[in-house]
Amino acid sequence: MTDPHAIQPSELDQLPDRDPEETAEWQASLDAVAKAAGPHRAAYLMRRTLERAEGNGIALPKLLETDYVNTIPTAAEPGLPGDPELETRITAWNRWNAAAMVTRGSKYGVGGHIATFASAAWLYETGFNHFFKGKEADGSGDQLYIQGHASPGIYARAFLDGRLNEDHLDNFRRESGGNGLPSYPHPRRLPWLWEFPTVSMGLGPLSAIYQARFNRYLTARGIKDVSQSHVWAFLGDGEMDEPESTAALALASREGLDNLTFVINCNLQRLDGPVRANFKIVQELEAQFRGAGWNVIKTLWGSAWDELFQLDTTGALVRRLREVPDAQVQTYQTRDAAYIRQDFFGADPALVEMAKLLSDDKILECFHFSRGGHEARKVYAAYKAAVEFKGAPTVILAQTVKGNTLGEGFASKNANHQMKKLTVDEFKTMRDLLELPISDSQFVDGVVPYGHPGADSPEVRYLQERRAALGGPAPARRVHPLAPLPAPAEKAFASFDKGSGSQNVATTMAFVRLIKDLVRDKETGRRWVPIVPDEARTFGMESLFPSLGIYSPKGQTYEPVDRDQLMYYKEAKNGQILNEGITEAGSMADFIAASTAYSTHGEAMIPFYIFYSMFGWQRTADQMWQLGDQLGRGFLVGATAGRTTLTGEGLQHADGHSPVIAATNPASLTYDPAFAYEVATIVKDGLRRMYGEAAPGEDPNVFYYLTVYNEPLPQPAKPSGLGIDEGIVKGLYRFNTAESAGVDVAAANAPRIQLLGSGTAIHWALKAQRLLAEEWGVAADVWSATSWTELRRDALEADAALLRGEERVPYVRQALHGAEGPVLAVSDYMRQVPDQIAQWVEQDWSSLGADGFGLSDTRDAARRHFGVDAESIVVAALAQLARRGEVKATAVKEARERYGL
Repeated sequence: MTDPHAIQPSELDQLPDRDPEETAEWQASLDAVAKAAGPHRAAYLMRRTLERAEGNGIALPKLLETDYVNTIPTAAEPGLPGDPELETRITAWNRWNAAAMVTRGSKYGVGGHIATFASAAWLYETGFNHFFKGKEADGSGDQLYIQGHASPGIYARAFLDGRLNEDHLDNFRRESGGNGLPSYPHPRRLPWLWEFPTVSMGLGPLSAIYQARFNRYLTARGIKDVSQSHVWAFLGDGEMDEPESTAALALASREGLDNLTFVINCNLQRLDGPVRANFKIVQELEAQFRGAGWNVIKTLWGSAWDELFQLDTTGALVRRLREVPDAQVQTYQTRDAAYIRQDFFGADPALVEMAKLLSDDKILECFHFSRGGHEARKVYAAYKAAVEFKGAPTVILAQTVKGNTLGEGFASKNANHQMKKLTVDEFKTMRDLLELPISDSQFVDGVVPYGHPGADSPEVRYLQERRAALGGPAPARRVHPLAPLPAPAEKAFASFDKGSGSQNVATTMAFVRLIKDLVRDKETGRRWVPIVPDEARTFGMESLFPSLGIYSPKGQTYEPVDRDQLMYYKEAKNGQILNEGITEAGSMADFIAASTAYSTHGEAMIPFYIFYSMFGWQRTADQMWQLGDQLGRGFLVGATAGRTTLTGEGLQHADGHSPVIAATNPASLTYDPAFAYEVATIVKDGLRRMYGEAAPGEDPNVFYYLTVYNEPLPQPAKPSGLGIDEGIVKGLYRFNTAESAGVDVAAANAPRIQLLGSGTAIHWALKAQRLLAEEWGVAADVWSATSWTELRRDALEADAALLRGEERVPYVRQALHGAEGPVLAVSDYMRQVPDQIAQWVEQDWSSLGADGFGLSDTRDAARRHFGVDAESIVVAALAQLARRGEVKATAVKEARERYGL
């Protein structure tokens, strides 16, 4: 019978053997070992041989999994510096106060999580005492992405070091009173403490990778040397199932981001039960990260296991640990020694003999408590190895027990993620376990007390001394007192005021032309960060390649195929463009890192991320919410926007709703400009507000979303008159009247209507204006609605002011006040977009929009299909006027027939 594992002749053809006799000797040796010592010994020898080959630089496929043991042997662990006894007491206080905070808050029904921090306490404490650099350290300090469900433990530590008080802790998850603590890391809610939002899960690891990469970008471009900053991301093993968690692992490895460490808390549990009930999540993650090129450190077993591994002379223990599924490991955590003897040790005769040498207490110590992630010395060894490793990012897989020290009612129970409180008796048991000096009398009326050793206690002094040595408190967010960026030269914006004459220009191209001028500005040009997801040529941005360069840590190691062309593909170590490939999620992570550099690094950067509008908000709206939480600033540009402008692409490319999604984000200022001069005016105002001198009451911590179109059309000159710029920024201004447009209206007292259009739709409104006058004797004024969303927000604020007794009229009502006739609004989006302002318009209101799924066809056919073309606008306008008795009802039927509607 043919051995299915043997190398087949076809493979030998690809791998010519220069010495078949030597090969046969090696194979025979392996066969002999397997026969004499068993397959386990043969596998052991092969693994060790592969490891030696890798260590010697011999090019072989990497071993994706190692044994289920610690990567760093006990004998190789460095000594733990500092005062381990004091660190143990500090950790005990933090465990207690984290649990007390959530339990005390449970009476309000606001929830909270206890078990996550209980498992990860030493992962944080070791870092805070020995590794995490504060803002006063070299560069900008370290960047910490804290696991969201562990927030009570971080608050507890801030309480111990005096940054929070009992009143703060008592208002955990109760923020409306002004002195509360947000549930998770939310910079917008607690901007002096939190830097990075990490809930929704999965966004933390993705953002951490791109933050580490952006740190390299800042250094390479000479903006700021942050080479000493290290990025730490604390994650859950269940969180790694989120696709964003592993989406950029290859990028981190490819670019050698050794300034990045993932710490995955492998407590083997997610929200409802085991992460991998029938498998082993640690082994799966190891293979995934090793395959992506990361350095992997496993910190699985505590020192109590050392004796067991020394007794394992046959390898039976290591084999058994490798084969037991995670759910069974959790079961051992909750069972007695007799069960573990029978189920774990009873599976192999060698283990039966080993178990005879172990007391019940020893077995329970190992299987109930002793995990690598619960011992400071083992965590320290892993962290030290991570920061010293060069050439690749590191992931630390630290095994812990979820709910550790919270008592038998919590540890490793499937429901512990949803368990929000401990009883008084459970707290007393925890107190005794942690050896805390809290008396029974301090439990007044059954309320668990907070614990604090005193502001001048050895614990607090030690904690503060360690943080001072590492550069100050952490986590901490700091907004440096930056001088406003100087405004770019006015001519960059004013050049659009005269229009394009006879040349047809799409607003996408107008935006790109503006950026080309702005990045040349001597004062601020180098602070622009262009971000493109492999679509620069789609948007006409390839001319920026040779002048700005595409960032690559390796520079350009090849001769580009288009090197002889003017606009060749140029990569550079100090390149300015971030061209991310086909990843909207990665591009958004870039944008978040760049848009918050003003606080993370004290350097104001001006990112603009240009993308297919359909694949921005629809695909990455959660990250845009993260961006708002992190107080990011910059320009998001939805190009090839609209449902009918992108000819031929069809349903999943036709954006009819991005402004609807954008309107849900309070930090997003959403604009749908129609003309080039509007684009320039909005960008100019955005630079002023976010990077210059914001007006009183204006929040600079916003970002702008502009939709721009790929349809080449004549760009008119900017109308003269007062209030045009104000109207563009606020969202509405009158572009022309029937009279100023020069259309011939037969009757002096002709019926009149107000046409409101946004984006490319204003061109259909202008055509409808002519048709209404020339064919139906109706006078129409045309308004450019640059932002339906900003009009609505202003109106909502006016309503709120009225409830406070303040007199305030919404801007949209002021602008349209006295305008004759009804109002008809139209856009290239679903009707819900213009209908945002309907209730504040005093005139009769109606709207047209491109509701439904998109379709592939010509622009004209698509617009006729959705009923938003000029002829459809005419019919809708006549119908409105007919209802008012201002035109004959027969005119509507006649128009439908004339235009074939």
